[in-house]
Amino acid sequence: MSGLSFEPQAGVSNKEANAAFKKGLNKIYGWYTGGFLAFVVVLAIAEQMGLSRAAIGLVFLFATVALYAGIGIMSRTNDAAEYYVAGRRVPAIYNGMATGADWMSAASFIAMAGTLYLTGYGGLAFIMGWTGGYCLVALFLAPYLRKFGQFTIPDFLGARYEGNLPRFIGILAAILCSFVYVVAQIYGVGLITTRLSGLAFEIGIFVGLGGILVCSFLGGMRAVTWTQVAQYIILIIAYMIPVVWLSVKQTGVPIPQAVYGYQLEKVTAKEAQLIADPKEREVIAIFKQQSDTLAAKLKDVPTALAADKAAAAKKVEDLKAANAPLAEVQAAEKAMAAVPADDAAARKAWTAAKAAADGRARPLAGMPRHAAQYAGNPDGDAAAQKTFNESRRNFLALVFCLMVGTAALPHILMRYYTTPSVKDARASVTWSLFFIFLLYFTAPALAVLVKYEVFNVLVGTPFDQLPGWVSAWTRVDPGLLSVADINGDGIFQLGEMRIGGDIIVLAAPEIAGLPYVVSGMVAAGGLAAALSTADGLLLTIANALSHDLYYKMIDPNAPTARRVMISKVLLLVVALAAASVAAQKPADILFLVSAAFSFAAAAFFPALTLGIFWKRANKWGAVLGMISGLGITFYYMVMNQVWLRGVFGITSPVDLWFGILPISAGIFGVPLGFAVIIIVSLLTPAPSADTQELVEHVRYPNLVPSKS
Repeated sequence: MSGLSFEPQAGVSNKEANAAFKKGLNKIYGWYTGGFLAFVVVLAIAEQMGLSRAAIGLVFLFATVALYAGIGIMSRTNDAAEYYVAGRRVPAIYNGMATGADWMSAASFIAMAGTLYLTGYGGLAFIMGWTGGYCLVALFLAPYLRKFGQFTIPDFLGARYEGNLPRFIGILAAILCSFVYVVAQIYGVGLITTRLSGLAFEIGIFVGLGGILVCSFLGGMRAVTWTQVAQYIILIIAYMIPVVWLSVKQTGVPIPQAVYGYQLEKVTAKEAQLIADPKEREVIAIFKQQSDTLAAKLKDVPTALAADKAAAAKKVEDLKAANAPLAEVQAAEKAMAAVPADDAAARKAWTAAKAAADGRARPLAGMPRHAAQYAGNPDGDAAAQKTFNESRRNFLALVFCLMVGTAALPHILMRYYTTPSVKDARASVTWSLFFIFLLYFTAPALAVLVKYEVFNVLVGTPFDQLPGWVSAWTRVDPGLLSVADINGDGIFQLGEMRIGGDIIVLAAPEIAGLPYVVSGMVAAGGLAAALSTADGLLLTIANALSHDLYYKMIDPNAPTARRVMISKVLLLVVALAAASVAAQKPADILFLVSAAFSFAAAAFFPALTLGIFWKRANKWGAVLGMISGLGITFYYMVMNQVWLRGVFGITSPVDLWFGILPISAGIFGVPLGFAVIIIVSLLTPAPSADTQELVEHVRYPNLVPSKS
């Protein structure tokens, strides 16, 4: 791996040096890819010879983490340019691959196909939004930001808007959206590490954290870049193998992206059968009865709670009096201990249970038909039309927030500071789109193929003959997968399974019947996705604090070594704080990620685009625009998102504006941010002539400056 750190030789032109550097990288990563495939083959042979699943998981976990740590160690640096922007000499194709890995977070790798599985057409909002965002990056931001030449997004805001106040607001916004995002990644790290090693979730988080820290701590952006290239290679191979295998198994064609439409037709036909199945309706009726019972309890919580406590205590006494088996007595005592302690706890528990029962008291275990575009019916009654309109509005709002948020995420935009030139920055966006396209074009196929497998293999199978992966995943986390014979017929119905989207990808190899070594490889790919994004996010936060806050605002004369060391210390502190939050399992991965996008969109997109394309945008417009856009976005989330309402103790009724869900709160923050920046800038003095001239020169580099 020595090629990762060689410097251009004296007497050699930059063009020749860059060509030699790229050639060395091609050789290194060619050997690396071949070595990884050989490693998987060796493990597959070892599995056939008796190597246990636990051992395979541990080998994948520690081998990949050790690999990333090794790259981090060999790429260590204390040079500021190398630490912050990888020396600005990352070739476009490798920057595109690193950006792809930086982008392929736990949400993309783990949750994307799962969301499509659970929501069908509605999940395409994520693919359309995230992919479209890169078009905005290519057209409006990446090349122009590269021309400005700063290290970070707050750095750009401080330079463009002439002061530390815009820089400081940018620092706070970058920390907020990056911290929310990194919590989601570390949650994914804990989930996958637990699956690979069998460790407790909380311990798994900190084991995976070690792999994150070694890379970003030692070498900053240089180490993160070369590690992310390695991680992309692992994650794309791991993602493609199970879906190709499923495609061959079901259709005989190894190109799932081309044939999954035929499987979708079969899934649609099976959905109609399941909706009409008497056994499925029987399960639905049981959940409806549970919901009605809970609704009755919620009408008079104190009386219902007292009755439950008395009934539970009486059952224990009756069993003891009858000398019942110890297991039955212990089960009754456990049930008695599970009765809520007071009225408030009872109301909270019963409300949650009723919501869960309501969700499952619908056909297809509460999932919409996979090919149905929106909920409701535009030709139905007033309620159906209202549902349809709100569903469509939320779909479009989510696409907007994800698209604009993608174009404003600091850890993604930072990557385009690492290329040798503006031309390379443009080219690397194209490569980024290609590498991201490979996974995003495959995720819908994987969702359909897994759903076909569940509908046609699991449904109708006796409970005692269910595949081993079902029981294995229920042990990992019952919240992700649980099955219960609700109607007592001994046969599995779709409504009797509660499945979380986060396991669809991780369980795909076992669902397909592949050897466990492929499951280990997919988990390693998911770990690579989570680690790669976490690396970039932590580096963004640490750099915002060390470079933008400490160096630019507190001590401009600080030596390079001290700045880099402070960044490393802050990175460690932030990583531990994020891991502590993730260990509490605060919310699902997809909500955390989407919240980060809304925050980034509202805080940065108006200020960045107007800063580039409107020379009249000034300091006070940017400051107030960022504050107002981010403020209204945060307010809407806090007032309407269940978990945040609990955190902030909000008890007032949920009040959705135009029916927009809190996941898309940025839809209100972005236009407000634009309006405030424009209005305030027009009402306050214009930026200096030098700043306006700089903006003109960045947009039109061939324009002759007015001062010459």
